[in-house]
Amino acid sequence: MSGLAETPSVLVERREAVGIVRLNRQERRNALDLAMRRGIADACRELDADPAIGAIVVTGGDSVFAAGADLNLLVDKGAQQVADIDLGQYWSPLAQCGKPTIAAVSGFALGAGCELALMCDVVVADATARFGQPEINVGIMPGAGGTQRLVRSVGKHVASLMLLTGEQLTGERAFGLGLVSALAESGEVTPTAVQLAKKTARMPAKAVAAIRRALRIGADLPLDAALALENREFLLLFDTADKTEGMRAFLEKRRPDFTGD
Repeated sequence: MSGLAETPSVLVERREAVGIVRLNRQERRNALDLAMRRGIADACRELDADPAIGAIVVTGGDSVFAAGADLNLLVDKGAQQVADIDLGQYWSPLAQCGKPTIAAVSGFALGAGCELALMCDVVVADATARFGQPEINVGIMPGAGGTQRLVRSVGKHVASLMLLTGEQLTGERAFGLGLVSALAESGEVTPTAVQLAKKTARMPAKAVAAIRRALRIGADLPLDAALALENREFLLLFDTADKTEGMRAFLEKRRPDFTGD
C-alpha cells in the first residue's frame, strides 16, 4: 500500500454564501461513474442542508465539464440491471435542490454531463463549451431528462437534431438558443458563476423559493393554472418581513437588509 489517500472525485468548497461542487476526475474528462454521481448527490445534500449557503455552483474546471457517463458502468448490463442501479437517485438531490443552482460549463458537457447542466437553474458557459446528447451513437438515448429538458430549452427541432444525430452546440449557439443563461470570457466561467450565485444568495430567500417553484411547476401546467400558481406565490410574499424591508429600502434609497423571513 502506498499510504496515499485517494483523491476525491468531487470536491466541495464554500465561498461566503456560495457552495461550489467541483467535478474532479479530469484524467477521465469527468466521466460520470457511480462514485462521482454519489459524490455529487452527497455534496448537494450537504450544501442544501447548510443554512449558511444561499446558492450552489456546479463546475468541472476550465477544460471540461463532464464528457458523459462512464460506459464501463453500463456496457455489460441489461435493462433490469440498470434499473436496479437506480441512477435517478443520484440526480435527485441536485434536480430537487432547495437552493438555486448554477452550472459553470467549459469544454465538453455531453450525455449525462449535458443533463447535469440542464438540471441547474442557470447555465454559464464560454466559447469552448460543447453541449450534446450523443447517446444515439452507442445505441441508447438520454435517461436523466436529456430529451425533456433539452426540448424545453431549445425547442423541438434543435433538440431533435441533437438527439437524432449527436450534433453538438457551441457555447455561443447554446447562448443564442437560450440553453445558456450567460456567456463568460474563456477562463472566467466559474468566477462568473460564483458572482451570479453570490448575487442570488443575497436575495430574499422566500421570494427566491417562490420564483423557483413557479418556474419549475408552472412550466408543465396549462397557462391558466400556471398564472394562478404565480398569483398565489405573489400574494403569499406580501406576508413576509423581507417584502416590507425590500420596499421600504427602495423608497428610502438604501440597501435592503434581508433576513429570510
